[in-house]
Amino acid sequence: METLSGTVLTGRSFEPIRGRVVVEDGQIQSIEEAETTSTDIILPAFVNAHTHLGDSVAKEAAVGLSLDEAVAPPDSLKHRRLAGATRSDLLSAMRRSLRFMQRTGTAACLDFRESGTAGARALREAAQSVDADPFIFGSGERSVLDVADGYGASGASDDDFAEERTACRKRDVPFAIHAGEPDPTDIHPALDLEPDLLVHMVHAGQEHLERVADQSVPIAICPRANTVLDAGTPPVRELLDHTTVALGTDNVMLNPPSMFREMAYTAKQFDVTAREVLRMATTAGAEIVGLNCGIIAPDRRAALLVLDGDSDNLTGSVDPVQAVVRRATELDVKRVLV
Repeated sequence: METLSGTVLTGRSFEPIRGRVVVEDGQIQSIEEAETTSTDIILPAFVNAHTHLGDSVAKEAAVGLSLDEAVAPPDSLKHRRLAGATRSDLLSAMRRSLRFMQRTGTAACLDFRESGTAGARALREAAQSVDADPFIFGSGERSVLDVADGYGASGASDDDFAEERTACRKRDVPFAIHAGEPDPTDIHPALDLEPDLLVHMVHAGQEHLERVADQSVPIAICPRANTVLDAGTPPVRELLDHTTVALGTDNVMLNPPSMFREMAYTAKQFDVTAREVLRMATTAGAEIVGLNCGIIAPDRRAALLVLDGDSDNLTGSVDPVQAVVRRATELDVKRVLV
């Protein structure tokens, strides 16, 4: 049994209480109000709702390129770099990104893994020695579902993914697809596939939002990556008003997979509250794929992040949720328990 003390951000509303979290056998046993001198801030570990960890072999390579030049299949810089990487280099690069995520408070990520079954197997191997778990959305041949946790489609304009969608239904695993990143033309075709997750939705209009709400489709947004690629700005407030929204960092070659940076950017650029942003960075991603984390409550997995509330950066903060979302950095991490 282990006890973590300080200001605990509890439940779906992240209500701060002074007290302790009791952990046993990898689960949260209880949250107890109690007097404590600890200045630590205890929150759920992050769930990064959209990554492309394979891109770790090409960090900064796409700076200054357009969306199509950088990432569009099959001939973009990203896909050329992936094709040219040795398996050893790919494993090392992905493992390093996972290790960075673990050390900076991320317990899990929802990764779109290129290169079919071989790509999914490579990510499984890369993650073996790291405590940040990738939920793998495989690609390519349908047999990738023998290895991956679900299927991640590049976009409805790239191919007909009806058979892959059917295969996911038969196996009862999630089907996710990019939509509305370069323009809105692929959003309705993506929704026709009845996906379990849409990614980006930068160019979503009212007609798309109504369908998203009717179909109860959650959305992963990646605002920093959209900015780097000059793809536009997702209508975050409108998306939140219609469905579950989760936060992801997208391509590692564009930005580090830092949820601190993604939260601060989102909180300061959009009409959202700090609690909504923290929920997007923790609870939402976990719930989309059925992970038992992302919230501090009894019987949940003990995936927890402890920040030093007395750090030079955080000391004096009057609101712990605002401090976590808008101010905290990797330097404030005291401990990651996963």
